[in-house]
Amino acid sequence: MNATDRPTDELIDRMRSGDTDALAEVFSQCQDRLRRIIRFRLDYRIAGRISDSDVLQESYLAAAKRLQHFAADSEMDPFLWLRLITSQKLVDLHRQHVAAERRDVRREISIADQPMSAATSVAIAAHLIGGDPTASKLLEQAERINRLEQTLNEMDATDREVIALRHFEELSNVETAAVLGIEPPAASKRYVRAMRRLSELMASLQPSQSE
Repeated sequence: MNATDRPTDELIDRMRSGDTDALAEVFSQCQDRLRRIIRFRLDYRIAGRISDSDVLQESYLAAAKRLQHFAADSEMDPFLWLRLITSQKLVDLHRQHVAAERRDVRREISIADQPMSAATSVAIAAHLIGGDPTASKLLEQAERINRLEQTLNEMDATDREVIALRHFEELSNVETAAVLGIEPPAASKRYVRAMRRLSELMASLQPSQSE
């Protein structure tokens, strides 16, 4: 979604009044950005079971049911509201397909018997290693992702999230600050510092990842 096709004030006002047609139009405008977020946040271990289109459809239905909540917050940005709903839907799906199953997806393919760590670390690690591994390479990829995931967990949690929001979700600095509840200058400083730290961590892992 470019600046030229952001929702107009008139369209946002219609959303706040409960107009589902306006919601559909805004959702369509935000769809590409939401899809990017889903592809980044969706755990690669269950990506074969759930498509980004499935998540988009469920997110839209959830947004339609909660439209009155958007109307209640006059300061909420429509894209950030839809992002929040989409993120909540992803959490639900992860819980359903990963945490709640008797035979956990992570345990099926993980070489190291490690407890689950931050979802952001998993997402960043998966995309830095290669993103969407094929089934034949999943076990090999899982070992490398697990190694990087543990290293990423050494970072400050907010710094990890800044990298995820700015670099992978491609949110603006202002949007990132709003999601994290901090001021834009602080978000900008965090991003520079976090990327520097990430570079250091990647450099420290280079020998083991080149085997």
